[in-house]
Amino acid sequence: MILKEFSKYLQEHNEDLISNKTTATKLLCEWIKLVINKNPKNHVDKIVHKEILLAENSVGDFFIVGKSESGRTLVNALYNFALSYEHYIMSRWLQDKQPKDFNVK
Repeated sequence: MILKEFSKYLQEHNEDLISNKTTATKLLCEWIKLVINKNPKNHVDKIVHKEILLAENSVGDFFIVGKSESGRTLVNALYNFALSYEHYIMSRWLQDKQPKDFNVK
């Protein structure tokens, strides 16, 4: 349920990922920040509020922590999903590439 909501957010920003304007892990932070900064209206929002803590410094670096064991499992699952989505985007990009496309002189 939570991965599905995050997946929708990733798909909405798919063009930014393809054009290298952002990464899936940065989008994860943005999504968590978006969910945490609004009043929880559904189960996903309530679970994220209860289980995840987001810390960010003035430079924009962020740290996502689970507040409990289940929260840590959730953070790990979200992070792994973000990485797998990035790998999926890369594999789609590589499909029509040939070795000669990568020759550097």
